[in-house]
Amino acid sequence: MTELLVAVAALWGAATGALLPRAAYRFSVPPEHPWRDTCPDGHPLTGWLGRARCRDCGTMQSYGRGALLLPTLTALLCAALAVATGTRPEIAVWLLLTPVGVLLAAVDVRVRRLPDPLTLPLAVAALALLGPVSFLPEHAGTWTHALSGALALGVGYWVLWRINPGGMGFGDVKLALGAGAVLGWYGWDTVLLGTFAGFLLGALYGGVLVLAGRAGRKTAIPFGPFLITGAYAGLLVGAYTA
Repeated sequence: MTELLVAVAALWGAATGALLPRAAYRFSVPPEHPWRDTCPDGHPLTGWLGRARCRDCGTMQSYGRGALLLPTLTALLCAALAVATGTRPEIAVWLLLTPVGVLLAAVDVRVRRLPDPLTLPLAVAALALLGPVSFLPEHAGTWTHALSGALALGVGYWVLWRINPGGMGFGDVKLALGAGAVLGWYGWDTVLLGTFAGFLLGALYGGVLVLAGRAGRKTAIPFGPFLITGAYAGLLVGAYTA
């Protein structure tokens, strides 16, 4: 049964990841700019999901990156979550949220922006989906802990943002709400682990850039991918040990 679940999760990840390139292209604009609604040649775009190719361009040229990377990465992440979570009902929530996390990380890497249409709905969706799961048999988490984790991590990141607005964007604060909800499901130990992992990865990355001469101590880096990666690592450990 577990092998079948892992295979289904990988297929789900590959299928949903294949729908992300167009959204990643449209969302990848600098802050304060409207979302893209045309391809590089000016042809209008319709829809948000699908391959990053323009049907009106004579060569069917690609107008975005990630056609292979995004589905591969999403498939691997979903498969790993299936291995760690097993057949417990919360696996459905993790599989639904994973493509959103991948999309957010891709956009933040490209333009250092975490779109509001993704961050806030992610937090709402996590809590809304985990609520019914808490009534199903064999679940391993607690919805009240998920809510507490969302509030705690959101407030914590808000304090950090207020202390140093130049070092952290407000999008990270909004993203922290969803990350806290997911981590909180498995308890405070998971929240602490996922939070620490995110900051550790971000610090290591920044340190490598400084040593390589590609950044200074005050150079801002996109923190969203590290927040997401840390949350994912904490979720894996929390699911596996639950």
